Amino acid sequence: MSSESSQLHIFFLPMLAHGHMLPMLDMANLVASRGVMATIVTTPLNVPLVSRTTSTPTSTKINILTIKFPAAEVGLPEECEILDSDNSKDTMPLFIKAVGMLQEQLEQLLSAYNPDCLVADTFFTWATDSAAKFNIPRLVFHSTGFFCLCASTCVGLYEPHRKVSSDSEPFVIPSLPGEIKLTRMLLPDLPKTDAEAAYIAKIVKTVNETEERSYGVVVKSFYELEKDYADYYRKVFGRKAWHIGPLSLCNRNSIEEKLQRGKASSIAENYCLEWLDSKKPASVVYVCFGSLTKFSDSQLREIAWGLEVSGQQFIWVVKKHENNAGEKEEWLPDGFEKRIEGRGLIIRGWAPQVLILDHEAVGGFVTHCGWNSTLEGVSAGVSLVTWPVAYEQIYTEKLVTDVLQIGVSVGVKKCDGLLGGSIKREAIEKAVNMIMVAGEAEEMRSRAKTFAKMAKEAVKEGGSSYSDLSALIQELSVRRLHH
Repeated sequence: MSSESSQLHIFFLPMLAHGHMLPMLDMANLVASRGVMATIVTTPLNVPLVSRTTSTPTSTKINILTIKFPAAEVGLPEECEILDSDNSKDTMPLFIKAVGMLQEQLEQLLSAYNPDCLVADTFFTWATDSAAKFNIPRLVFHSTGFFCLCASTCVGLYEPHRKVSSDSEPFVIPSLPGEIKLTRMLLPDLPKTDAEAAYIAKIVKTVNETEERSYGVVVKSFYELEKDYADYYRKVFGRKAWHIGPLSLCNRNSIEEKLQRGKASSIAENYCLEWLDSKKPASVVYVCFGSLTKFSDSQLREIAWGLEVSGQQFIWVVKKHENNAGEKEEWLPDGFEKRIEGRGLIIRGWAPQVLILDHEAVGGFVTHCGWNSTLEGVSAGVSLVTWPVAYEQIYTEKLVTDVLQIGVSVGVKKCDGLLGGSIKREAIEKAVNMIMVAGEAEEMRSRAKTFAKMAKEAVKEGGSSYSDLSALIQELSVRRLHH
């Protein structure tokens, strides 16, 4: 490795939410393994998570710098420095306000360390201006893939939802390859009032403008997965973009590395692995809805009944507040755990998702269609039941079911935000059986395994993502020499 003075130095500024932090930490690990100096900028309470995820046996040392999170200034509890399912709904507006107040501290660090590049999450719209002050290129780190970026941009540009007569009338997303149909009800976060519409339009405009003025965009995807949309994004929108995913594959060298991602697991990994080891290949369905979704008790009961009557073996991750000892869990049907003993495993809290998905016993995945989870499922070669709840997840569902054809929809008709809608047990049972045992299940899984193989090839030396990251590092190195 070259000396520090001649070493390319990249700053990483991840959004303070697990789903945003983990892939950016993966990227930092990845560039560090290529001889680049990587520095993560985060807040004090997030340092343990960053250290844990970037201190794997095979990783190169990564620097960590901290900035103070102004929780109290915006009316948040002092310990609130990350968005998760415990606080997401109530604190989101205050949290975003606090994130907007980090600019000055970041600029002090940019001035002091003068890195060669700033990779900042899309949420930090001000980061492009901050980097420009010091003549530092800013790369936008997207939390989604090319398909979602293209679909949401086309919907924003052409507003096809305004041309239909009802919320349930289907429309085709104009200009987008693949005849993708949606309804107004499915569109994420449509404004309810004119004032809200103006506010959202302003945010979208700011995000688009800062992206256009940035040096380019980093996308955690791989070319073979969504090539038509990668080409469309670059050619039609004229955006400079590098695909460098799936990033979770850089942490898949050992069981220990898979366990290091994110928070400490809420279940003993040995118990989880032994349970999976006792099952036949592709016989278990994994059910998890990410770190922000917070279902109602009644919806959790429907999931429990749906899983029970499906007859399938399953691991179900439930994000619930811990109950006091002996307190009845209202969301659990009476006698449920006894009836599913040996067939089902409930993990209350954080699960080692990559570890579970990569186990040969797992054949299906019920997911909220967050991009991290979707890519982890794709990389593991499992079929998906899609259950989008918010944001751009409805677009990811269309990619999975209509374009890639590696999953089936549970039947969400309306995106209800992070509360997750109301899906009945019969729909859950049907969708789970369709990916596990129905006639098309084998064909679907075969396609999924083909994409998994492509994902692994993409990140190997000479693969599409490996080469795109090399091209990015080379471009930044050349720019460094000329500045």
